[in-house]
Amino acid sequence: MTTAIGNDNNANGNVPEPLLEVEDLRITFESSTGVVEAVRDFDLTIYPGQKVAIVGESGSGKSTSAMAVLGLLPGTGKVTQGSIKLRGEELTGLDEKGWQKVRGNRIGLVPQDPMSNLNPVWRIGTQVEESLKANNIVEGSERHQRVIELLEHAGLPDAERRATQFPHEFSGGMRQRALIAMGLAANPELLIADEPTSALDVTVQKRILDHLETLTQESQTALLFITHDLGLAAERADHLLVMHRGRVVERGPSLDILRNPKHPYTRRLVDAAPSLAAARTQAASTGESAKAVETTPEDVVIRVNNLVKEFDVRGQKADKKVLRAVDEVSFDLRRGTTLALVGESGSGKSTVANMALSLLEPTSGTVYFEGQDISKLSRKELFNIRRKMQVVFQNPYGSLDPMFSIYRCIEEPLRLHKVGNRKQREARVAELLDKVQMPRSAMRRYPNELSGGQRQRIAIARAMALDPEVIVLDEAVSALDVLVQDQILTLLKELQAEMDLSYLFITHDLAVVRETADDIVVMRQGKVVEQGPADAIFDTPQEEYTRNLIDSVPGLNIELGRG
Repeated sequence: MTTAIGNDNNANGNVPEPLLEVEDLRITFESSTGVVEAVRDFDLTIYPGQKVAIVGESGSGKSTSAMAVLGLLPGTGKVTQGSIKLRGEELTGLDEKGWQKVRGNRIGLVPQDPMSNLNPVWRIGTQVEESLKANNIVEGSERHQRVIELLEHAGLPDAERRATQFPHEFSGGMRQRALIAMGLAANPELLIADEPTSALDVTVQKRILDHLETLTQESQTALLFITHDLGLAAERADHLLVMHRGRVVERGPSLDILRNPKHPYTRRLVDAAPSLAAARTQAASTGESAKAVETTPEDVVIRVNNLVKEFDVRGQKADKKVLRAVDEVSFDLRRGTTLALVGESGSGKSTVANMALSLLEPTSGTVYFEGQDISKLSRKELFNIRRKMQVVFQNPYGSLDPMFSIYRCIEEPLRLHKVGNRKQREARVAELLDKVQMPRSAMRRYPNELSGGQRQRIAIARAMALDPEVIVLDEAVSALDVLVQDQILTLLKELQAEMDLSYLFITHDLAVVRETADDIVVMRQGKVVEQGPADAIFDTPQEEYTRNLIDSVPGLNIELGRG
């Protein structure tokens, strides 16, 4: 039986007609080993103008359920049981022609990854126009003007010019707005937003979510969010469904669920969610204050002093210009602590990290490692220092060679630096797998046989192979589900405490920073706008830009009901 999700409109007894009713849905996929049940007993009711979120980790069935509502199940996926009704009309028996009348026209979609969902060789305006053509919305002569209106409506300034540009000329946030324009082209009754902001900076994310909310309020379009971000779900959705292994395990008003989770899985999700309401665990337990810590030269493992990086770029008329990507940046990374470099995309934080790692030469300024100016080192000395500075990248799928076994992935830096003989290296790899809580049997496997979280554990094991003193973590947990992210962050804290590691954490996720960082450097357009102890930055930010970054974090002030 469908459990009706409440709606504010029915407080006076006038219960509106449901917009979408999904009842007892079952979805299966054919595999080489037989039939796999991806979704079971799925029920959902959405009313006009309502905002509902489905949350759960990868593989929980949340996107599969949403795609079934659009008749877009991938591969061998099919609905084998249950009902999907849109304003009382059954959708499960529709042929392709029938689905085409529903998709876009009555149910819109904002997909997750704008780069893989926009055609790179078509202009943005052409792609929005195709949405209008497909749904026979406006006459040909009026389409161009409607395209401009839609792009403006989706929050793109200078829409006339933007319509003539290609996707690669747009930032991530602008591409997402173009997808929103396409999703809303036909004024759908329901808009499904599948992780619509997961790859975006918090400030861009907030602008897009605010804009989506305004658009849906104006048109009474209902919103169905698919997300693993509990803060976003709590802040943006009226009601929440929690999915685990293909089933809905809990449902109800979003704040009720997040403040008082009943199901063990929901409690695990809430416990794992990074929250600004909770200060850094280690700082709380050791009673560290928010005051600046006095440092001696021996305490500082990396000192960055007045770092500048300029790039030559071509202007619109092919005239040469200089872009100052990093502008007089200075900070100290204290031994055994975590310093977070935060800022929006394009703020220069990754460029600073690459100079600190000596992968990029500064235009001016100095990077000192344990008091040594790394620009004055010989190639051999630099090679030896690289043993002490390692890096873990954002994408665990791209940072491990798919042709190498896990053993070879971890053993490679040992071989490059001529550490030990084969037997000793094998023992070291086994020891490293133990440290990152992976079974030794994983040595014989390949990256494509592992989950994202397991791959990131292997990347951490590889980074630790040479007993480094500093690990640069470049968005190292941003691609992971909340439960896996929590496991990796816990592992990093344990390794830091055990081995006195220093972390340079590059991220745009301030909720993660709140739980991990001792010190914070906030960057904007190449410059440092604010820096200091993490508690001081979060409790009393001095700069408006920092306050905007913190205020943009979804679910900022929501106290989660932690177990």
